Amino acid sequence: MAKLSIKHRTTYSYRCPVQLTPYRLLLRPREGPDLLLQHHQMTVSPEGRLAWTTDVFGNAVATLTFSEPTSRLEIINHADVDLKSQSWPVFDIAASGATYPFLYDDQDWKDLGSLRDAQYSDPCGELQQWAKGFVMGERTDTLSLLKDLSIGVSNGVAYQARDTEGTQAPPETLRLRSGSCRDLATLLAETVRVLGLGARIVSGYLYDPASTLVGSSSGGSTHAWVEVFLPGAGWITFDPTNRSMGSANLIPVAVARDITQLMPVSGRFIGPADAFMSMDVAVDIACIDR
Repeated sequence: MAKLSIKHRTTYSYRCPVQLTPYRLLLRPREGPDLLLQHHQMTVSPEGRLAWTTDVFGNAVATLTFSEPTSRLEIINHADVDLKSQSWPVFDIAASGATYPFLYDDQDWKDLGSLRDAQYSDPCGELQQWAKGFVMGERTDTLSLLKDLSIGVSNGVAYQARDTEGTQAPPETLRLRSGSCRDLATLLAETVRVLGLGARIVSGYLYDPASTLVGSSSGGSTHAWVEVFLPGAGWITFDPTNRSMGSANLIPVAVARDITQLMPVSGRFIGPADAFMSMDVAVDIACIDR
């Protein structure tokens, strides 16, 4: 188990005072069997009204509203967590889902809903053809298939850090053969859904004390990966960027159907079109005890 301190700083600068619209923040780590939140604090300058709620996925959502114009906005999110995930987890997959293809039971099928539906257009069928290339024979081990899919994304798409907004559509990522962690996660989730399984995308942090992983720049950034639902085992984590299975080194903040729903900080301003100067993000993760 590792005790970690996470500091996530987001700073916006403007040429002149502007009026900020309400900001939506997804910054509070998501607790679960592998992660315990010990402390959480958010500091905002200038001060604003902070209101908390949960979204349809159970994520903690903060909304910031401001009364006065400002030329600078700084949001500092600090969290201390206990990360208890194992490096080599064992998943108790029910016999009904151990071999692909399989059928979810009626309740799981209904509850997974859009999480099992393809989200992107594939008019030429290239994504479907690529996905089916990983299915060896009429019956295959489900977990082995998912491992192969995750590694196949990593082998077929070169990781490339990209600070620009937006996410590539999966067919585009296949054609370009390069993408950021969010592009790789989106491609894997869509591939899993094409094969009829439920998947969701996760946004959070990558803890990399040995500096051997990719997906988090030296200055710090958020990371994206995928969870696939299997009977008995529940949500199983796959990080195609680092060819890994299980949640070791991963600190989840929020889950969603689509990567566009997982912006850590989102909002707008009212003012001159050229008022925006810069947005700087810095993430620092330190081990405070073991």
